[in-house]
Amino acid sequence: MLNLIPAVPLLAMQTPAAAPSILVQIFPFAVMLLIFYVILVLPARRKQKKVAEFQASLKGGDKVITSGGIYGSVSRLGEGTIQIQIADKVKIEISRAAISGLQGQTPVMPESEGTA
Repeated sequence: MLNLIPAVPLLAMQTPAAAPSILVQIFPFAVMLLIFYVILVLPARRKQKKVAEFQASLKGGDKVITSGGIYGSVSRLGEGTIQIQIADKVKIEISRAAISGLQGQTPVMPESEGTA
């Protein structure tokens, strides 16, 4: 039979391991947040800025397409709305945010984001 009594004082004499500093514990989370920011947030901000610049640069006579697929020509610009002419004597007023691009060019807003 083993005699475990002499081992007990040796175990009691061991010093506990020092806890890692708070910086070492937070570092992996900080790296994950940085990666999340670079991969998801920055491209979304760039795209949002590009769309806002496009919508602000619209002027009368531009041939546009809406996010709903309506083709027309800008006839009047309002504060938050745009009036587009879609046929002779047919004008509709829509939100400026509903304009997805110019006719004949690639849309500024992708199809999945343009529809509500």
